[in-house]
Amino acid sequence: MIGIVAAIIGTCSFVPQVIQIIKTKDTTSISLGMYAMFVTGIALWLIHGIHIQDIALILANGVTFVLASIILTYKIKYK
Repeated sequence: MIGIVAAIIGTCSFVPQVIQIIKTKDTTSISLGMYAMFVTGIALWLIHGIHIQDIALILANGVTFVLASIILTYKIKYK
């Protein structure tokens, strides 16, 4: 149960940032290198979760991957 709550909180923490970036298209304070590495790491955790068939890892990292990828995409597009 603690893992599920932690996954929900960690994943939801990206939502305000995504909303702010979509509204303003301002990504100047976001590190491209950090987000590129973060998205890659989350993708690997997602692959690992799929491999071991862990639904908590799959859901948390799947949603986080999408949200972080949106931020990374805006960072690249509106550089």
